[in-house]
Amino acid sequence: MSSFPLSQKYIDFINTTNVSAEFLEGTTASGKTTVGAGVKFMRMVSQSPKKLHAIAAKTTGKAEETIIQQDNGILDLHRNAVYCGNGDKDYKLPHIKFEGKIIYILGYSSRDKWEMVLGAQFGCVYIDEINTADIEFIREMSTRNDYMLATLNPDDPSLPVYKEFVNRSRPFKKYENDVPSEITAELTEEPVPNWRYWFFSFADNLSLTPEQIEKKKNSAPKCTKLYKNKILGLRGRATGLVFPNFERARHIKSKEWAGKFLNCNRKSEHFVQFTAGLDTAYSQKSPDTIAMTFYGITNHGKCVQLDERVYNNAEMQTPIAPSDTVKNFIDFLDRNRDEWGFARTAFIDSADQATITEFQKYKRQHGCVYDFANAWKKTKIIDRINLVLGWLATDCYFVLEHCKNTIAEFEIYSWREDKDNTPEDGHDHCINSGQYAWLPFKNIIGSEINGAD
Repeated sequence: MSSFPLSQKYIDFINTTNVSAEFLEGTTASGKTTVGAGVKFMRMVSQSPKKLHAIAAKTTGKAEETIIQQDNGILDLHRNAVYCGNGDKDYKLPHIKFEGKIIYILGYSSRDKWEMVLGAQFGCVYIDEINTADIEFIREMSTRNDYMLATLNPDDPSLPVYKEFVNRSRPFKKYENDVPSEITAELTEEPVPNWRYWFFSFADNLSLTPEQIEKKKNSAPKCTKLYKNKILGLRGRATGLVFPNFERARHIKSKEWAGKFLNCNRKSEHFVQFTAGLDTAYSQKSPDTIAMTFYGITNHGKCVQLDERVYNNAEMQTPIAPSDTVKNFIDFLDRNRDEWGFARTAFIDSADQATITEFQKYKRQHGCVYDFANAWKKTKIIDRINLVLGWLATDCYFVLEHCKNTIAEFEIYSWREDKDNTPEDGHDHCINSGQYAWLPFKNIIGSEINGAD
């Protein structure tokens, strides 16, 4: 068996027991595959009383290239392992023979191949780049093992694999500070006992020299999603983002930070306009949401999203109707009026005349301090996007940290691949709601307004 240097974190990972699933996420070249598949997984196979185990990658060829036959791959680290790439008389699928055990090699991109083993119960399962795997395959395999180990590269955080699996695991307290705060904030799904999360970076791969690390860091342009994914290990789509310059550390702020703009001293920067937007979608069969947003704009041209409220009929036993939205939105406006200030006019998606009619009926029957207007849509979508890109670049657009749905949309909202200058029709309900809110006041937003810096 070959040897290579291991960081203390990797040593602790290898020696961890009493776990039923482990998820390894992090930067490129952090050693996740080498140590995960070649060392920890094979150790768990060796200790398992079961005969059948499985390694899954996008294709069997990919598994051979990156897990089995590479330098410090399984065959290099375990000289007693034998790979039967074409199967044999006893086991038709590609497999590894190791210490009397059989480790099937599966390609999850080919459903007909992995369905052939669905009747089996495995001791240990390794899934490479689980973020790219068929979710049905993951669900099936997760119920058919005693121990599951998965690696993943940071990806679109809206993928179901995060909600259903990765975000249900938790890091050891010893290493929880190694996990980027952006990822820690997402590890909030109901935890599963003995599911462990690990974040590995360049620093954990002791075989890399400082020069090699620096070269890798310089290989991707800073402030791009590629840099954030590969070099920082942060989640988010790697290409095609509408707002690639949205940065958590720069554009996400606390309530305390925004509270300073409530200062009554008119000589200091303060909010001069409050506004709100509403985007609606009542489908019970889609992830589309009813999205409410509330904004404050300062005398120095800063546009700050102060609050959000999101409803999804697909997740509710009793679906929300337009009449329910009226009450919910007024409650939302009242709460923010008490906390921040009065948004006299709220702007509603003009495509939803049914909801607007309900607002008008409510005002006639009950009276209301608010006005409800059709959203201003004369500004084209591409021009709205360009406005926000410019405001982000000049530190004039911010989102408060509790607005998690809006933050998620900024990190995954993408351009359509089949149509130039057109964003996708999805992951945009909070963004659209926000546009309805600030569009009537776009002329008082920006770094050139009233001496903003």
